[in-house]
This record gives sequence, structure tokens and C-alpha cells, in this order.
Amino acid sequence: MGLPRYIVAESGGCLLTIKAQPRARSTAFAGMHGDALKIRIASPPVEGAANEALVEFLADFLGCGRRQVAVARGATSPHKVVRITGMDAATVAARLVEAGVGA
Repeated sequence: MGLPRYIVAESGGCLLTIKAQPRARSTAFAGMHGDALKIRIASPPVEGAANEALVEFLADFLGCGRRQVAVARGATSPHKVVRITGMDAATVAARLVEAGVGA
């Protein structure tokens, strides 16, 4: 089984392609949006609040520290690339698939 198209392996971790939807009712996975994993974010996109909420949500979901999750590209865009360090791409993919997220 290969990696889902929204996960790219890199040395020391992986990259996730995300489509963020701020100002949602709650923060949760919302399936796929093209080649990106869609995540609804309850926070508004003001002064980095939505990015912080996204980082916190992913760190909690993956069971890793918040410092291991960072927005690598797209800080001011709904289309983001998030870097996960200290966790390989296969582990991230397995946790997402186990949760029924974006196969």
C-alpha cells in the first residue's frame, strides 16, 4: 500500500497537503478536497489563530508535540502544506486511515 496523495515523505518526517476551512462550527476532518486533506477549523483566520488551531488539532490527533507540527507553506492561504517532524509518513498515514480519514 502506498501513501495517500496528500502525504509526501521527507527525511525526518513528512508533509501533508491541507485545505483548511476556517470559521467552521467545530474543528474536524472533512474528507478530501482534490488532492488535499480537508480540515474544518473553528477559529477565524485572524492573526494566525486558524493556523495555531490547525497545528494543535493535528498534534493532538497524531499524539505528538506541537513543536513537531508546523505550517511550512500557505500561512495566509486556505491551501497549506504542514510539516510533521519526528514521525514517518507511513505512521501518519496509518493513523489517518485507522480514523477513516482521507484514504
